[in-house]
Formats: sequence, structure tokens, C-alpha cells
Amino acid sequence: MKRLTHHQIGADQGSVLMFSDFADNGPMWTGDGPREKRVAVSFAGAFRAPPMVHVGISMWDTDGQTNQRADLRAEEVTETGFDLVFRTWGDSRIARIRADWIAFGTVLGEDDWDVD
Repeated sequence: MKRLTHHQIGADQGSVLMFSDFADNGPMWTGDGPREKRVAVSFAGAFRAPPMVHVGISMWDTDGQTNQRADLRAEEVTETGFDLVFRTWGDSRIARIRADWIAFGTVLGEDDWDVD
């Protein structure tokens, strides 16, 4: 469990269209090539420490004739951002994915000094 002990708690959120592979026959749609997409996300401001990040699929466009497999996660979370990563495998054909995210963590207050 992450304990937020500071009196300044910050939240940031966003939405990312990760890919639209049906438009140009990309690998998520054709099944040929890399089946992972990584998008770098930057926070609007820095947190004091790596925040908690929650991700979710907000738009899911798939081929209805194949299995629907998905792995969506936040990786490499730092004070300033993270990598949003989508993976699929097997015969899954993914046309496009939009992912939403929200981050919570401690932030510097107006009266806090950063003397590093």
C-alpha cells in the first residue's frame, strides 16, 4: 500500500489514442510484426515521488471474428511521467485502442522549498 502522508496531494489525468492500425494495415490489425505499442506520457507537473497510476481502456475496436486479448499497463513510472503499454497476442486483431489514465501522488506545495 502506498501511504500519502504529505498534506499536498496532486492528481493528473489524460486520454491517449494509442494506435489506429486498421487505417494503414498496421501490425495490431494484420497480426504481423510487433504486437506491443508503447506511448510516453508526461504529467502536467512533477510529483514528489512516483505516483500511483491507474489505466483503463476507454475505446476498444476489434475484429469480432478473432479472440480479444489485451494487456494494458503503466510501466516505468517516474515523478514526471510513465510509459503506457498495450500488448496483444495470438490471432487477436485490434483496430484501435484509446486508453485513459489517472495519477495520484504527493506534490510540492507553494511553501515547500526544493533545495536539491
